[in-house]
Amino acid sequence: MEETKPQSIPVQAAASLPELVTFRNVTKSFGEGPHARVAIKDVSFIVHDLPNVGELIAIVGPSGCGKSTLLRIIAGLLPHFPPTSGEVIVFGKPIEKASADRGVVDQKYSLLPHLTVLDNIAFGLMLRGMSRRERRDRAREWMGKVDLEGSEDKYPSELSGGMQQRVSIAATLILQPKILLMDEPFGALDPKIRLQMQELLVRLWNEQQGTVFIVTHSIEEAVYLGDRVFRMATNPGRLVEIVSVPRPNESPEVMRKRPEFTQMTQELLRRLEEDAPALGELPGRHAWAK
Repeated sequence: MEETKPQSIPVQAAASLPELVTFRNVTKSFGEGPHARVAIKDVSFIVHDLPNVGELIAIVGPSGCGKSTLLRIIAGLLPHFPPTSGEVIVFGKPIEKASADRGVVDQKYSLLPHLTVLDNIAFGLMLRGMSRRERRDRAREWMGKVDLEGSEDKYPSELSGGMQQRVSIAATLILQPKILLMDEPFGALDPKIRLQMQELLVRLWNEQQGTVFIVTHSIEEAVYLGDRVFRMATNPGRLVEIVSVPRPNESPEVMRKRPEFTQMTQELLRRLEEDAPALGELPGRHAWAK
């Protein structure tokens, strides 16, 4: 397979670009007083706006470490937003509410059962006031992008889980969000379909060249997809370290057989299981990048 991701921008160069998403000592608690539950505490990071490249951030960590909370704060979704303390800046200004410039895809697919596949994909454009003909033409284009030709008149209940997720992704990306937020989007799919969806995501992301945050419990998925992996820990939920991963030039089926890929995933898994402090670069990274 030819290279599916554009070349990344060196860290030094990225630091001089505009900040797209910035967290400064962000804490989110649910409840008050002694019964308050801290979801994330003092989380800080910067994701820059990388022109004609974009960046994919994979977020990993044990259950209860605040991965979804972090994602939904960026999305501006209640009750996770607003944070209890700290500062969240997106597109150079504080978040006020949810917006179509931050698209969300999760395991639930969020499809309207009474609409056909074509009309589900076109639904967001309808809300924007686009004409019926234009939005349906755009939706047909996206059906081709996600390999769903021939399913225009089907309803969500007639589709497999993988096909429903393709519809959900198309319905989100047709709105051209600058930031795509994905919360365990492939977690309910069988392993073979999951790998196909990873490859589809890389292809579509390459076309959009936006910024993607993806929450996943799969270490292999995080290492394959991510430009950077955010490793989180629990009690309280916190960001432990950020590690860079080379962009792959092969399909996930091929990449997962490479020894350097195995070395990186095993080391990241060990750090997660041992709740290790920040340990820096993953072994095997330079061998993969050659």
